[in-house]
Amino acid sequence: MRDTRESRLLLVLLIAIAFALITVDIRGGEDSPVDGARRAAATVFGPIENGMSSAVDPVGNAISAVRDSGSRHDRIAELERQNAELKAKLGSDDRNGSRLEQLDKMLNVAAEGQYGIKGAEVIAIGAAQGFSWTVTIDIGANDGIQRDMTVLNGDGLVGRVTTVGPDTATVLLANDPDFSVGTRMESTDELGFASGQGDRPLRVQLLNGKAEVKKGDRLVTFGSEDDKPFVPGVPVGTVTRVDPSGGDLTRTIYVKPFVSFTKLDVVGVVVQAPKKDPRDTVLPAKPKPTPTPTVTVTVTPSADANTTAEQQQQQ
Repeated sequence: MRDTRESRLLLVLLIAIAFALITVDIRGGEDSPVDGARRAAATVFGPIENGMSSAVDPVGNAISAVRDSGSRHDRIAELERQNAELKAKLGSDDRNGSRLEQLDKMLNVAAEGQYGIKGAEVIAIGAAQGFSWTVTIDIGANDGIQRDMTVLNGDGLVGRVTTVGPDTATVLLANDPDFSVGTRMESTDELGFASGQGDRPLRVQLLNGKAEVKKGDRLVTFGSEDDKPFVPGVPVGTVTRVDPSGGDLTRTIYVKPFVSFTKLDVVGVVVQAPKKDPRDTVLPAKPKPTPTPTVTVTVTPSADANTTAEQQQQQ
């Protein structure tokens, strides 16, 4: 198309329509008028993304080994068995070795928290429906995935499912500005709400304005009614900064997430919540401080030094 006045006007018009749709979508929330179109797009394009992702990928079959770990009986033993199968399938390739490590960590998290999960791969970054922090995973309604399910990996909270197609689903990441999750402080049990800030730390509003909190404290998810969209006990992050209380009813802290949202690959969707709140058991063990070695130096005077000292005393 040649650069004419009509073509420029058409471009401006299309951009204006796009921003209008984005605004309507954001303000509509769960009742967005474009939600139907978004689901339709997931139905049409999801299988294409899924097929392109799984082509000649040896890890695809391995991840199917953890598609469903929802059985209540002997879950830890089952996870260990699946873990051994994954090691046999993935081999020693460097890239597969990295993904195996991710799967190991995720299975450990599922075992510690007693979460029933379905394993998935991230097959696309960002969705066509807006400027938000989202990823597409390769499982959907045909795998039992529903909207408002918790998504995690071996490090902690990844996000929640927002749109579900037959074979794929869209996950809103925890660092998205529209994301919010209830949190609980480790040990002190102080409650708050964490909100995403893109590539900056999560912003958490503690309900207690006088809460005692310090740098290095850790948070987990508090959990939602009926465990949707969030199950309890999933690691969220570590406190990096605390704003002065100033006598306010709430207190603001900033939290570095455990999850690196730019390096997502293998994730798990929680399809079955734990029978009881795992509390802080899923958090990794705190590193033990390294003791500072103490060196004691003993100085023994030489024979020459003793002779010199005696001569000085005689003088």
